[in-house]
Amino acid sequence: MASVQLTGTSFVAGRRAAAAPLAQSEGLRPAVFRVSTLSGSRGVGFARRSFQGLVVKAATVVAPMYTTVTPLGDRLLVKIKSSEEKTVGGILLPSSAQSKPQSGEVVAVGDGRSFGKNKVDISVEIGSQVVYSKYAGTEIDFSGSKHLILKEDDLVGILNTDDVKDLKPLNDRVLIKVSEAEEKTAGGLLLTDATKEKPSTGTVIAVGPGLLDEEGKRKPLTVSSGGTVLYSKYAGSEFKGPDGTEYIVLRASDIMAVLS
Repeated sequence: MASVQLTGTSFVAGRRAAAAPLAQSEGLRPAVFRVSTLSGSRGVGFARRSFQGLVVKAATVVAPMYTTVTPLGDRLLVKIKSSEEKTVGGILLPSSAQSKPQSGEVVAVGDGRSFGKNKVDISVEIGSQVVYSKYAGTEIDFSGSKHLILKEDDLVGILNTDDVKDLKPLNDRVLIKVSEAEEKTAGGLLLTDATKEKPSTGTVIAVGPGLLDEEGKRKPLTVSSGGTVLYSKYAGSEFKGPDGTEYIVLRASDIMAVLS
């Protein structure tokens, strides 16, 4: 048994073809790999392989020949807001430390959903600045920018300012101002940030219009602005306002009780 290193040489129909460098495509990193071969009358056989996988971009690249992307049904095309490359103090951030953006601008919408004979249009207009769920949709590279194709239900809300308290929740989403954690224990000991228990209560700031029923009509939510609620501990998406105030946006089904 012999070990051979391949560097772009190809094998065709059991014989060695002319050596040529591997083509390097955008988003791929060539990797050298080693294989163990078995010699025999039937040409080259691969007994075992040990190699590094090719690193592929997370986004699907749309070929330049296509000039438009048209979402279908209840899907939208959102141009992703660029992530910050520097800290407030001007320090450059490596790509691994840059926070993944969760907001963008709606650039195209589908024709809506059908509920029997009723047709419901997308409730978000082109040009709206939206916030979406962290891992929602399919990312694509289009016209030199990163975009996301996602369903309307993946949208958290509309935010046309830089302050999360101005968020307008969509569907069954609820915006909650998180209660502050206790600074001291019952015995009077001061707590550090690491030991403070994460609160699961807060004040409702805004509520969405509700989900669509089988006839395409909105079902209003049972919670209202101003109420204090208890919610599931690890639910929703967390945000922080410019003044450091913490907020959370979650589905109404993640609210367990109204406190009074």
